[in-house]
Amino acid sequence: MQIITTTDALAAICAEAAHEPYVTLDTEFLRERTYYSKLCLVQMALPGKGSERAWLIDPLAEGISLDPLLELMRNPDVVKVFHAARQDLEIFFIDGGVIPQPLFDTQIASMVCGFGEQAGYETLVRKIAKASLDKTSRFTDWAQRPLSEAQQRYALADVTHLRVIYEYLKAEIEKNGRAHWVAEELEILTTPETYITQPDEAWQRIKTRGNGGRFMAAVKELARFREDYAQSRNIPRSRVYKDDALLELASTKPDSVEALGRSRLLLREARRGDIAEGILAAIRAAQVMKAEDIPQVIDESDQLQVNPALADLLRVLLKARAESSGVAQKLIANTSELDAIAAGKRDLPSLKGWRGELFGEDALRLCQGKLALAAKGKNVITVELDRD
Repeated sequence: MQIITTTDALAAICAEAAHEPYVTLDTEFLRERTYYSKLCLVQMALPGKGSERAWLIDPLAEGISLDPLLELMRNPDVVKVFHAARQDLEIFFIDGGVIPQPLFDTQIASMVCGFGEQAGYETLVRKIAKASLDKTSRFTDWAQRPLSEAQQRYALADVTHLRVIYEYLKAEIEKNGRAHWVAEELEILTTPETYITQPDEAWQRIKTRGNGGRFMAAVKELARFREDYAQSRNIPRSRVYKDDALLELASTKPDSVEALGRSRLLLREARRGDIAEGILAAIRAAQVMKAEDIPQVIDESDQLQVNPALADLLRVLLKARAESSGVAQKLIANTSELDAIAAGKRDLPSLKGWRGELFGEDALRLCQGKLALAAKGKNVITVELDRD
């Protein structure tokens, strides 16, 4: 097993990779004590077999620069293959300012190739690569050096089996004509905004117990301060205060350090100093927030006039389309979307793009009375209706 610890060695393997059609990649990181992930290891493999042409890149090695790797990530001629890429891409974007492209995510590809919703890497290794994984090193401390042989074997397996999985899924997608399906699903992963959390929007993460005006104003301001504070000091949000404490503060609206001291859920460290001052300032800002700036939480499900019979027919159509295509039902549309379609809503993901081709177009025609469902043996078929 080759561990890359110098910039020159990294530049050499990246130069070799630049002549290949694809590279497989994975990362190991820590995030328990920080806001942003701490990159501890990068695994990379080129087309080949076993541990041949596979390396572990040590970003913690003294003096190493990841610039050659970042340049490879920008290379438009080499496909970058990951499994469940979101966290890996976030690290490359935050640390290096680059989103690897062109991109192939085997988890997304497996969903449209009949492997179910969010198929795990271990499942794909077993079903496609016909191998098994040793998971004993999954939760080890990747910042510790030296890495044990078990850690190295585990890390390399994340990119060596990925080659077989990628080549299989790529062939399946091309055979089934579903490349544009995968491209649509990858759009959110290749959008920089996906990896940027704006403090003013942090309140959207909070599951609230109420939606009163000044309560929601306080939720927004407390979430904004917490996000700002955590980002600037690179500490987890929970180290500032947890969600349950945030909701308590939004409800009680303390106006002094003494009042903060009576909180049941606030951490001791947050009852004084910078955090306490930030909390009190957030509460004051919430009291004078303009009405148009206060978040409005609307449960649309309570307002939908759902046609239950039509919703049931849409469920039958969805099941039929999922079975015929080998795509998981939840990936095409969820229950709330079916109810929304049956209530007349049309601006929905399940009615657009590849989902529209597979299900949405017929769903709309079913709603319009232009299509009927019928049983044929064990299958459900669609029947065109003459509306003239």
